Amino acid sequence: MGLFDKILEKLGINRPAKTEPAPQVPPAPQAAPVAPPAPAPIAVVDVVAQLEKLAAANAQKLNWRVSIVDLLKLLGLESSFAARKELAAELDCPPEKMGDSAQMNMWLHKTVLQKLADNGGNIPKELLD
Repeated sequence: MGLFDKILEKLGINRPAKTEPAPQVPPAPQAAPVAPPAPAPIAVVDVVAQLEKLAAANAQKLNWRVSIVDLLKLLGLESSFAARKELAAELDCPPEKMGDSAQMNMWLHKTVLQKLADNGGNIPKELLD
């Protein structure tokens, strides 16, 4: 399980299961056409409310809205440089940003929030810009 999957798990966001294509079998004569199953809808999770609740209960003043380190700490996940570099590689961070920890952190924070939104997290637009 990758670090991003752990983030999703901590927030209660379930990734949609990957569907494998059905094997191609010629239809039986006189068989009624079968429609493919509809994809399951993604449940929306209020990420901000969850993070604000965690922040209120945390003794540290963590600014998860701008800091990937604070976001990871708030979720109880490893926030070391090595862990962040691993997460950046997992999310396909551009190589030119990987060499500069500040640029990597900014890219990583924005990308994690966007990926949370892509997976059913309710993230306000101002946090995605």
